[in-house]
Amino acid sequence: METILDKFKLDGKVAWITGASYGLGLAYATAFAQAGAKIAFNDINQELVDKGMAAYKERGIESYGAVCDVTDEAAVAKFVADVKAKFGPIDILVNNAGIIKRIPMVEMSKKQWDQVINVDLCGPFVCSKAVLPDMIARKSGKIINACSMMSELGRETVSAYAAAKGGLKMLTRNICSEYGQYNIQCNAIGPGYIATPQTAALREKQADGSMAPFDRFIRSKTPAQRWGQTEDLMGLAVFLASPASDFINGQVVYIDGGITAYIGQDPSQLDESKFTEIKEDTSVKVKAE
Repeated sequence: METILDKFKLDGKVAWITGASYGLGLAYATAFAQAGAKIAFNDINQELVDKGMAAYKERGIESYGAVCDVTDEAAVAKFVADVKAKFGPIDILVNNAGIIKRIPMVEMSKKQWDQVINVDLCGPFVCSKAVLPDMIARKSGKIINACSMMSELGRETVSAYAAAKGGLKMLTRNICSEYGQYNIQCNAIGPGYIATPQTAALREKQADGSMAPFDRFIRSKTPAQRWGQTEDLMGLAVFLASPASDFINGQVVYIDGGITAYIGQDPSQLDESKFTEIKEDTSVKVKAE
């Protein structure tokens, strides 16, 4: 007899996570593998692919990795064909690959703008377009896009990134609108601030023992009053990739401790004695936004 937990299994599924040599992509892939999926990933150069293969091998995860630029339609088509030959058709696509350039808008060149838009918005279009025909034929598929709090909120120096992530939110909804009739679900995950080695400097105590200003700022904007951990993201990824989410489509789910729902409080009024200890995941690198 099937139980509710069986609906979260990914046994026999093939998952492609773009840019998953490290970071959140590696975390998502690890979660999928633990749920039973076979893992395919790409990255922009061989050094990163080798790094990813080593990380997956260390975790005992069966994987296929190759160099592939997500903005190159021919390269993406070849990658999808190679994965299909090795594992079978792709059941789950996570459009995780992305870049950010923190440059004031008036100082950003058109070339720099295009680089961000091409990777963060055009890349998901190209990759989704490549896997959709097989999903349509099989009347089954899951696409998960890597949105951001910048899909909803503005912030200084990230105009191109915010524009791309806002566009990705609408691409998520449009894929749902066009292909939901084929039992294809397209949803998105919007991470908040995650405690990792990359964000450690933002949380270091000051010389006098006081909190780092940015740490205090983030906690004051977050109802949970803590930073997220990578494991906070893995459960939702498995849910959105699994049959348990078959009637959820076109949604962006923010894993941010409530920051997008909260106007915040005066940072000076925070009670540090009530803060939970930050558990930093040193095995998975995540870029701060």
